[in-house]
Amino acid sequence: MKTPKLLLLSLAITASLSACQKPAEPAATAKADAPAEAALPPLAGFKVSDLDTSKNACVDFAGFVNGKWLAANPVPGDKTSWGSFEMLDERSEAASKGIAEAAAAKAGATGIEKLIGDMYATGMDEAKIEAAGIAPIQPMLDRINGLKTPADIAQYLRDEFAAGRGEVFSFGAEADFKNSSQKIGYAFQGGLSLPEKAYYLEDGPDGKYKAIREAFVKHVSKQLQNAGVAVADADKQAADVLAFETRLAKASLSPVELRDPNNQYHYVSMADADKASPNFPWSAFFQANGVQADGFSLSQPKFFAEFDKMLADVPAAQWQAYLRINAIDGMAPFLSNKFNDERFDFYARTLRGQKEQKARWKRVMDTVEGSVGEALGQLYVKQYFPAESKAQMETLVRNLSEALKARIEKLDWMSAETKAKAMEKWASFTPKIGYPDKWRPWDGLATGRDGYVQNIMAAAKFNHAWDMAKIGKPVDRSEWGMTPQTVNAYYNPLMNEIVFPAAILQPPFFDPKADPALNYGGIGAVIGHEMLHGYDDQGSQFDAKGNFNNWWTKADLTGFQSRTARLVKQFDDYEAIDGLHVKGQLTLGENIADLGGLNVAWDAYQNALKAAGKAGDDKIDGYSENQRFFMNWATVWRRNFTPDELKVRLNTDPHAPANFRAIGAPSNMPAFATAFGCKAGDAMVREGDQQVVIW
Repeated sequence: MKTPKLLLLSLAITASLSACQKPAEPAATAKADAPAEAALPPLAGFKVSDLDTSKNACVDFAGFVNGKWLAANPVPGDKTSWGSFEMLDERSEAASKGIAEAAAAKAGATGIEKLIGDMYATGMDEAKIEAAGIAPIQPMLDRINGLKTPADIAQYLRDEFAAGRGEVFSFGAEADFKNSSQKIGYAFQGGLSLPEKAYYLEDGPDGKYKAIREAFVKHVSKQLQNAGVAVADADKQAADVLAFETRLAKASLSPVELRDPNNQYHYVSMADADKASPNFPWSAFFQANGVQADGFSLSQPKFFAEFDKMLADVPAAQWQAYLRINAIDGMAPFLSNKFNDERFDFYARTLRGQKEQKARWKRVMDTVEGSVGEALGQLYVKQYFPAESKAQMETLVRNLSEALKARIEKLDWMSAETKAKAMEKWASFTPKIGYPDKWRPWDGLATGRDGYVQNIMAAAKFNHAWDMAKIGKPVDRSEWGMTPQTVNAYYNPLMNEIVFPAAILQPPFFDPKADPALNYGGIGAVIGHEMLHGYDDQGSQFDAKGNFNNWWTKADLTGFQSRTARLVKQFDDYEAIDGLHVKGQLTLGENIADLGGLNVAWDAYQNALKAAGKAGDDKIDGYSENQRFFMNWATVWRRNFTPDELKVRLNTDPHAPANFRAIGAPSNMPAFATAFGCKAGDAMVREGDQQVVIW
């Protein structure tokens, strides 16, 4: 389902805190059939034996904590990165597989078990998928072949969105930036096959982007040939597709530009939208999707103006080529091997350096997650999320909240007027831990064992209709933006909520049996990170109610921006690979959250030590508790990348590469220098104008 990704600020690629409402009990599961904890892949918690003591922590902290581990744990062939997140992903995936297998094998399964079992069983039936070939999407291709006029194309696009697919742009429901209690529709730029606009418009370092464009054209031609198009015609269509997408790219905003909330929201009345798009009347689009609305966010006007022009002046044959490859490539992972393998060869192997495909069961589990993920989550948390983890997390959240309050109150660069608004926002934070209080209903989604694509299409249409039904309705604050089995966390500024799915609450992030230093340096810093997203360069533009509304005095905003500019420069100076540097402006929000979050976690940890009558000097396995706090922070950010994956992320990912996140925040903290006995001039000691202090 192609929905806009707006301001969900995740940890990795959301006043006084009131106690969480008692969550609903997870649904009953096939618990005995799911894999036991001991059968899952190993955890990746902090161990002293992983330290590389040949490195000086004050000079190369990332190497000291992670160098030895990274050298011994290269990226597996079926991945493009490997580290703490990926290891937990493997555990979550293995646990989920056991649940899906049990559901698939259960005779007479009903409800969510039937949905999961049907999706998994049909996805694993490789023989049936291979025998079907392209037949499951032939009706789509036949219809594309018959498109002749701009009106035909516009109707096809409307119908595709109603079916839960959609091309050229994305569309979905989200809270209104100006009235966060209500959901409206958002139309968002899209339509590009390559990572971002620069890949179409520039040759790139050492001609890399140009080479990728050439490989893309070859891929499109090969995939069209797989669908029965003659070689010469396929080559021409492939060139047309690149030309089509290049025109879209010229009208698109860059990833840095898209970080500005002003570029994510542009409310228009339906009448004005229709006037602006004579070839694509938005009132007809809303009607086709079963939605009534007076207006919506046409988020990037320049892009949609170009899209409307293209409906009129791009020949139907070129539109057909573009829509044809979108239909084939979009469904390729669920079709016979020649389609799936060709898609993998370009998007994973060529673009990102992945050497081999994931096992079929892993690919199928990705589909289950994307189609019926929250249903799977109901079964996951019953088996794998202990109640004591939720209770300890609630305590940690309260402790971090109090530490954040104290830091805001002590700020010497913020006026009392702005500080009062910051405190108002602090007081309205909503934490969500583990899994939703209310599970999403799945009534009306019909699946079976007839075919994989059929089930995927049914789920896509169902999920899209569920999303469309929210438009014009009050925001349901019980909803989650991630499933419980997701290894991540997020802050949503439109709801001013911080969310921690069950699957991230494991080592190295969280361990109920670990010493406090590890938990505060791990999940404590993550909690702080998500809270500080409320005060990063994006989140700080939303008020306590989640509305896009400036609550800063002009002088305070200028002061804030001068401080964040130092952080931009710090990360701009980091060279990641082959002379390519981190983009400090692209990664600014995450870097603000890291810096503020780690400081808040440190304060909360020191408060906990003081309450226990300790100072953090006690040693465990030869290192002080204070040192272990910072060492576990770095352990969280141990991660290897394939070179190609890293280069793509430098252009598109709002998160800096992990090794720089391990050192970026600690190097600005005097507490780190004290803990490790670092001296002025050491790489991990930033002083004077180089030191960044914000929250």
